[in-house]
Amino acid sequence: MAEKVAVDRETVKNMYGLAGKAAIVTGATGSLGAAIAKGYGYQGVKVMLTGRNEGKLKALREEFAAEGIDCAYAAGDPAKEEDVQRVVDATVAKYGEVNVLVTAAGVSIPNSILQQDTAEWQSVMDANVRGTYLYAKCVAKAMVKQGKGGKIVLVSSARSQRGMKGYTGYCTSKAAVDLLAQSLACDLGEHHINVNTFNPTVFRSDLTEWMFHDDNVSANFLKRLPIGRLGEPADFVGIASFLASAASDFMTGANVAVDGGYWAN
Repeated sequence: MAEKVAVDRETVKNMYGLAGKAAIVTGATGSLGAAIAKGYGYQGVKVMLTGRNEGKLKALREEFAAEGIDCAYAAGDPAKEEDVQRVVDATVAKYGEVNVLVTAAGVSIPNSILQQDTAEWQSVMDANVRGTYLYAKCVAKAMVKQGKGGKIVLVSSARSQRGMKGYTGYCTSKAAVDLLAQSLACDLGEHHINVNTFNPTVFRSDLTEWMFHDDNVSANFLKRLPIGRLGEPADFVGIASFLASAASDFMTGANVAVDGGYWAN
């Protein structure tokens, strides 16, 4: 007689459930961070919204709370360790623990290396690499202290594996985020903390809205996207939810393309 298939019904039914988890979402006032934070909130996650602009955070919290989402906010600079620690401490004080981190904060300042000021390049690295590292470090320490494991989801980019003219700062920073995730996975695996990235292609935001209205630029870019369209912030709620859930428990150190097929073409 064949052995019974070793899949538990209740585990499968609940593997995507996030209700009751406490998450920090950085860059929450940006289009991607806001979409992920709201998507988490709709699933019953308690969300700490963070970013630099306190006014925008307050307005976002009011919007979410009006829809019944349990959320709070704490402003701070992700590149300043004291700010990061304060946000993590505020989350633990508010919700008792932190189970999920999503680092959606980041910047891009396109410019040729021949013209870009070194300080400008450094500001991209600080926002995209230093800020990601500091949040991962402070949250990981909190998770280890809690002893329950956790999920760290780093937002990278399809540009982490593709160079581009004028993007020596951005591409380099996102390649660093990919390797950071792999190294963190090795550091934190023994504590049952999973660390992965997802790597978007171009999606609608304040910085990219023009691309959606420039037929020439859009048509040329779409030649590289088998899926046939540019991204929307809501396209990334699913992968952010999967990487925060028990469904991804055997997955760590991965760089997941959510790019409309950009890496495949």
